[in-house]
Amino acid sequence: MHNEQPLLADLFELPAAADVGLRCTNLRTLSGNRPVFIDNSASTFFFPYLHIRFIEMPPAAGAVAALADPADGLPEAAEDDADLELDEDFLRRIREA
Repeated sequence: MHNEQPLLADLFELPAAADVGLRCTNLRTLSGNRPVFIDNSASTFFFPYLHIRFIEMPPAAGAVAALADPADGLPEAAEDDADLELDEDFLRRIREA
């Protein structure tokens, strides 16, 4: 947000081009603490895009959103983690660093 430190939040859905704001919950600072300007981080928040400078979503956010049930807005657990493949080249670079 403008003139604020970065915040983390859980989104109900991925932002769309026609949206005018961002609806989220579980608002917290990067250290995991409750921001001073809210009473309860578990509340639902709506921030108009006018007040948001940018949004960063990890690549896995699209996969989690695909598992979300629109009826309750919460993601379901992934069915099987066995399908995940490790990138051996990436792991090698981490070990060498």
